[in-house]
Amino acid sequence: MRILVTGGAGKVATSLRPRLAAEGRVLRLFDVVRPPEIEGAGAEEVALGSLADPEAVAAACEDVDAIVHLGGQSKEADAGEVLRLNGLGTYHLLETARRRGITRLMLASSSHAAGFHVRDDATYPDGLPAGLPPRPDTLYGWSKVAVESLASLYADRFGLDVICVRIGLWFPTPPQNRGLATWLSPDDGARLVEACLSAPSPGFRIIWGISRNTRRWWSLAEGEAIGYFPKDDAEVYAAERIAEFGEPDFANDPELNRVGGWWCDWPLGRRMG
Repeated sequence: MRILVTGGAGKVATSLRPRLAAEGRVLRLFDVVRPPEIEGAGAEEVALGSLADPEAVAAACEDVDAIVHLGGQSKEADAGEVLRLNGLGTYHLLETARRRGITRLMLASSSHAAGFHVRDDATYPDGLPAGLPPRPDTLYGWSKVAVESLASLYADRFGLDVICVRIGLWFPTPPQNRGLATWLSPDDGARLVEACLSAPSPGFRIIWGISRNTRRWWSLAEGEAIGYFPKDDAEVYAAERIAEFGEPDFANDPELNRVGGWWCDWPLGRRMG
């Protein structure tokens, strides 16, 4: 089985590569720069190019069985940049997949596609559903909404199986107090990708990309429905985080009880770095 991994030189793909290594599996890493060599990687190929180049995308998709789409603009940028790399780039990928008969894709969306939703334990005691209507908090989040809607179109019109993952904080350890609720560990990230690749006929889905955190307030039900059962819990880091940042108030602190956190503040420039 050959899996195309876009954004193959990025930090998420780098953490995934050894975790996705398996007998009979080849990862084709697609990026504008050559991915670094890493210990523990399995069989790999490299395809250099940009998502904005449809010919490069078409070449990267040749003889591919499934796609893990992590590439694109990963931070806030101007409208042209996020739409060129995330919107148009994802269109090139989905259209090529349709033409080549590649029917299984995982697309990296973002929690920022739903950033202005607020914690609501009364309405959602098991956590905010993954398929909440879009409420982007940034132009980057808006571009991820475009990615999700495009995926829905290709699932409904052409029968592709596409799972969009609204990723929280995918880091080796949970950053700051916010990560106590929204962390996705690297091992759970790999479990999530495996579930997206193997779920029987999922059609179009949106799921949250988080671990089984004690303080989570986003639902795991949609992920469990496709076979994603995370094992890690940010709570093992709680004492360390609280010692550094203080006791978190996930009920009332707007930086902690909004999906998008401080990205919902304006002006963003005071916090961007």
